Amino acid sequence: MINRRIAIFALVVVLVFTSIAVGRKFVSKKIAKNDDEIEIISSDDDIMNIVEEEGMRKTVLYFQNSEGFLVPVMRRIPWEEGIAKLALKNMIDTPELREVLGPTGLLPIIPSGTEINGMSVNPDTGICKVDFNEEILNKESLKDEENLIKGVVYTLTEFPAVKGVQIFVNGEEVSVLKNGTKLDKSLTREDINLLGSDDDGRSKIVVYFKGQSEGDFEYFIPVTIPTLAPVANVYTALDLLFEGPPEDSGLYSDIPRSVNFKGVEIKESTAYVDVNLGDENMLTREATLNEIVKDIGLTLSQFSEIESVELLVDGEVINTSIPTFANEY
Repeated sequence: MINRRIAIFALVVVLVFTSIAVGRKFVSKKIAKNDDEIEIISSDDDIMNIVEEEGMRKTVLYFQNSEGFLVPVMRRIPWEEGIAKLALKNMIDTPELREVLGPTGLLPIIPSGTEINGMSVNPDTGICKVDFNEEILNKESLKDEENLIKGVVYTLTEFPAVKGVQIFVNGEEVSVLKNGTKLDKSLTREDINLLGSDDDGRSKIVVYFKGQSEGDFEYFIPVTIPTLAPVANVYTALDLLFEGPPEDSGLYSDIPRSVNFKGVEIKESTAYVDVNLGDENMLTREATLNEIVKDIGLTLSQFSEIESVELLVDGEVINTSIPTFANEY
């Protein structure tokens, strides 16, 4: 059977598996020969620690899948002066990049021929001004434009010095792109892969579901869901996660429908997530339990007060690999 391969990515937060209690282990692989290519994670039985290579920085970049979702992907790029500019260059459509992305089914979001004329970051405000040439305007639809802008903003704000982004074209400030995408003075991280309308709720929560290419690659996709909760909160986030994605979204979840979310309690920065499996035999399904934990960890990464996760089954802690997450820069 072909092993499914999962691209490692995150928004700001990257899962770091610090506890391997039941023997589930992960192997780092590449989909191309160069060391700076996309990093793949595979659920094999051997282990190899994923380490930072000298002079290279693991950086989260954004690409688009066939369903039109933005997908964060981690790549290793040279750690040098102007690394934020280099990150964007690694997202520009080229034959070489398409070859690298080919097996994943993902596509570049920055148009071919785009050049970065200049970039600066105000150390006081954290606003990054980035100036492109006119090729940046070559997008055919409103959706593609929105993904372009969000992908650029999310990539640049992965860097701790950048709090917001202003986009210029040949030195001129742009307020509206040709397909209607509006550009505020300062763009920030918000509404990635929005499901529904801005008017559908009182708050918004990011939940991680899965997408899959035509091949054997699958990957997590962060989606923004409007809710009726006054403010985004842990309970609502988990409730949406266990509810699963909308049927017509093209997304799916690792969490079996028999698993029910019972509640969550936060103590000393640890989220204790209680579930009912609906099937006692699932306790022996190591891979399924680990996928559930991974889904929970990614979804809770948006809450700064949570540093680790414990999975409970009917109130009892189980021995499984529990991910903690920390900012990696």
